Amino acid sequence: MHLVVEKFGIKFGLVKMHMIKLIEDSKVIFWDFDGVIKDSVEVKSEAFERLFNSFGSDVAKKVRTHHEANGGMSRFDKLPIYIKWSGQYPSQDLVDDYSAKFSELVKKNVIESAWVPGVLGYIQRNTKNQIFFVITATPQSEIEEILSTLQIKQYFLQVVGAPTKKGEAIKSLLAEYSIKSEQAVMIGDSSSDYEAAKANQVPFVLRRTNLNRFLQEKLICPMIDDFQNE
Repeated sequence: MHLVVEKFGIKFGLVKMHMIKLIEDSKVIFWDFDGVIKDSVEVKSEAFERLFNSFGSDVAKKVRTHHEANGGMSRFDKLPIYIKWSGQYPSQDLVDDYSAKFSELVKKNVIESAWVPGVLGYIQRNTKNQIFFVITATPQSEIEEILSTLQIKQYFLQVVGAPTKKGEAIKSLLAEYSIKSEQAVMIGDSSSDYEAAKANQVPFVLRRTNLNRFLQEKLICPMIDDFQNE
């Protein structure tokens, strides 16, 4: 497993997992899904852009840029913004309609998207040694269906999706299972993942992607490229 450690804005380079054991030594892992378990952020970018293409390329590109800069934000929070940008009134019915269309566009493609290298093996190897939760902005029923189709739902003690906020989910699970924050770690790829962990004093590991380079420069935390043992 390759990590990058960043401190005071200085990258100290790639190191082996045996040198930084934050993930393996944690009793509990809170996993984000898109960009951490599946490389599916791009799939959702394309779907958002496609949904608003009919309102012009400027609107569609603005939507895509916002989505990619706010990867951990729920579509239920994003869609009213995008609907307004398209000149429409974001009624609940219209938001629900767009959400259903978005779900139809992405579900199959998310399932078929590539695994983050090494993640499936890590989860399977450590399911009896650690407690795993999925904390995601994907709607609850949709993420449960995706995990079931992928045949990995059984590895997670609990799965929490939208509309529950990530910070609220972590807080609730820490209390429900009597977990101390220092016993856990959150692995995410967005600022909302980082803020959710920080709000609960849970250590955070950033999974580096091409879409979160600004976070790589901004955050002072361990950073991981993949879960391969090399």
